[in-house]
Amino acid sequence: MVKIGLFFLLLFCITDSYAQQYDNHVYQSPIKTVELYNGTKEGSFPIYALGSNDRVVLGFDDLRGGVRNYYYTVEHCSADWNTSNLSPSEYLENFSEDRLTDYRYSTNTFQKYTHYQVSIPNRNITPKLSGNYILKVYEDGDQNKLVLTHRFYVVDAKVGVRAEITSPNDNSARLTDQKINFELNDGALQVQNPFTDIRVLVMQNGRTDKEQMNTSPQFIRGNQLIYNDVVTNQFSAGNEFRHFDLRSLRLNSERVGRIYRDTANTVMLLGDPSRNQANYSFQYDNNGSFYILNQDGSNPVTDADYAHVYFSLAGNKTDAEGSAYIVGQFNDYQLTDANKMDFDPVKGRFHTNLYLKQGVYDFEYIWVDKKAKVPDEIQFEGSYFDTENDYQLLVYLHRTGVRYEELVGFRQINSAKR
Repeated sequence: MVKIGLFFLLLFCITDSYAQQYDNHVYQSPIKTVELYNGTKEGSFPIYALGSNDRVVLGFDDLRGGVRNYYYTVEHCSADWNTSNLSPSEYLENFSEDRLTDYRYSTNTFQKYTHYQVSIPNRNITPKLSGNYILKVYEDGDQNKLVLTHRFYVVDAKVGVRAEITSPNDNSARLTDQKINFELNDGALQVQNPFTDIRVLVMQNGRTDKEQMNTSPQFIRGNQLIYNDVVTNQFSAGNEFRHFDLRSLRLNSERVGRIYRDTANTVMLLGDPSRNQANYSFQYDNNGSFYILNQDGSNPVTDADYAHVYFSLAGNKTDAEGSAYIVGQFNDYQLTDANKMDFDPVKGRFHTNLYLKQGVYDFEYIWVDKKAKVPDEIQFEGSYFDTENDYQLLVYLHRTGVRYEELVGFRQINSAKR
């Protein structure tokens, strides 16, 4: 029995490690502030059109400073983020890996770091197929020494996508949820079997923890595939994200209580209440994104400093009932020990601190009940149909006899622009 238990434990560890390699993940704690976005706008969804002049841009900081021997590569993946089992020569032009040579040292900061950056495609690494890609950064040319992995997308638009956001058909969810109906025009593709060859992923605010995969249309009308099932593509609308502004470490912004500067920067944010109220209240947000900015310097890439940022939440819960977490695009909405909050029984509040680079950050609190063990954003944030959200629709095609899935359509819509 012991041997069987050890076998399954080992199998779980191997499976979990494999999954991490095809997800957004940082493998070394000194690596901070990982960004991957379309080069036209910081914080945007990391996608570009095949054969266009667009790029996706990767940037990250190494808090150890100095220069390390970093390499990177990309790997083609299926729609559900398994390897496509293609050789690099099938999906890449030129080389299969390259060295990271664009690096800059921090200037005039308490926290010393080296910033690394690369754009894809470039003259050495150029994807030649559409689809999902995982970007891997590793040390010394050894892919077993992973530094980080991050997902991005390459689209070859061959399908028209029309979408709308409506109220759910379920009356009990009309005030809390948003539903996406859409249709595809596949006339140029001549899809043999839309019920097996086409898959459509719908994501809310680019979040992999809030996505739904559509495997077949509700019905077909000529060249149009209609997806308007009564129950699918219905999302909890959530609430506008909370935010704080660290563009300056000299002046307190709206959500900053106090700033201490000695041998390090310490920022005390104002305490947060639960926002699970009866009525929706609008506030401007960036749909979970973060932006590295520094009003006190000239180039935030290298002169924005790091700070210990302290959060506290009055959630009307205790650690005996479950756990509270802070999430946003800055940590890929992942629930880890690094962003888990401690509970102070005397003050009756959850609290923690995160080490963050100067900028503007969106975030929210997630609750995980000890019994249910399911992430719950409604407990502290509430959910309201009027919440402004972005939705991304990605259309995948698996042609008969072809060994990989193409990304043949993309559309982003906004719930406030109906």
